[in-house]
Amino acid sequence: MRVLKVDLAVIGFGKGGKTLVGALAKAGRRVVLIEQSDEMYGGTCINIACVPTKALVYQSEHPDRRVGEAAWFEQAAAKKTALVEAMRAKNFEMFDSPETSTVITGRARFAGPHTLLVTAGADELEVHAETIVINTGSAPVVPPIPGVAGSRVLTSTGMLALTERPDELVVLGGGYVGVEFASMHAAFGARVTLIQRGDQLLPGEDPDMAAEVRVLLTDAGVRVVTGATVERVEDAGAGGAVVTYRTGSGETATASGDVVLAALGRRPVTDGLGLAEAGIKVGARGEVVVDEHLRTSLPHVFAIGDVNGGPQFTYISLDDYRIVLDQLTGSGTRSVSDRRHVPHVVFTTPPLARVGMTEAEARATGRPLKIAVRRVAEMAAVPRAKIVGDARGVMKAIVDAETDEVLGVSMLAHDAHETVNTLAVALRLGATASVLRDGIYTHPSMTEAFNDLFANLG
Repeated sequence: MRVLKVDLAVIGFGKGGKTLVGALAKAGRRVVLIEQSDEMYGGTCINIACVPTKALVYQSEHPDRRVGEAAWFEQAAAKKTALVEAMRAKNFEMFDSPETSTVITGRARFAGPHTLLVTAGADELEVHAETIVINTGSAPVVPPIPGVAGSRVLTSTGMLALTERPDELVVLGGGYVGVEFASMHAAFGARVTLIQRGDQLLPGEDPDMAAEVRVLLTDAGVRVVTGATVERVEDAGAGGAVVTYRTGSGETATASGDVVLAALGRRPVTDGLGLAEAGIKVGARGEVVVDEHLRTSLPHVFAIGDVNGGPQFTYISLDDYRIVLDQLTGSGTRSVSDRRHVPHVVFTTPPLARVGMTEAEARATGRPLKIAVRRVAEMAAVPRAKIVGDARGVMKAIVDAETDEVLGVSMLAHDAHETVNTLAVALRLGATASVLRDGIYTHPSMTEAFNDLFANLG
């Protein structure tokens, strides 16, 4: 068996791990990046999540009027695939070309505290590393619903591999993934039914904002069913699949589709890594347990990205990289507690973005509040939305009435995925509601909506 000794071994090609590999390789450290599949070079985001999904969302917003909706989807899928393949190849080149960096394709498991056994078919390689980083990400949850493992039921990964648009789609789950796919496929002309167990879509958001998203989906032609429990999925042969569910009132109903998307959450990927044998603690959800510096129960082993059970965002994985790099080459003081005002986005059309607290979270603090809720179409001094032809949506700001501190902002609006970043930076720097209200912004832009929004607090 071949033996390789390195300074750093990273298991998984995700954002944080590959960036750490790049930084330490540039500094002259001997590093290896271990990825089990040659179709995952670059990580989940590039191959089966953010990039392909948002590429399809963008294409759905820019129809090719020269062809029908089904052909338009096929064109969009081909463009998405070309983009992913190009980025995948570039990632392999970036991290396998440096003299001190090597990409190893194979499955890794711990054979000791500092030792990984990597297998690829009959080939085996033993890697001894001073530092090891677990960066294996997360995978879609497939719940134990009868029939959900059938051929007509796909996870988000399978949906992104489709080259032909389903005429009818049933989405199980009203979280971020389910809502994005429902919105996108409705825009491509599919007949979509979305079934959500709870009474509210996007349960992490304020009920009024979630209700606005529901209206958005309904107006796009999506049939939204909430408060429903899926009982089984049955394969109907060439006719697709039939989902049987029980409504909140106890009635039995069905929904049919060519394809069923199971968008019911994601779980950390730790199976087969040999963590228990190595003495690395794992939590109840399968996540690798880490401290505020992302160290596991073995101080030379870190876990970054989705696998450590934190927020499942690529940009959080990138910040995990900064924390680990600081541990290995810096002062060692940076930690997860340094993160403040981290924004997030649901890529509906228009997108829903939020930074800071929901109204419920703000009220739970006991602080006196001022709240502004403004419909985009009624913001007379914000013509940008009308210029681009999409004045749908609403903005909501929550402010401490005594200190003028901005506690949270939600925006369902054109370009919300960009303007939320401006807000996040402003909040990290301590900008008050008055500062944002009186700010000078370019015109016409969506950012100048802050003038209107923060002038209507009450």
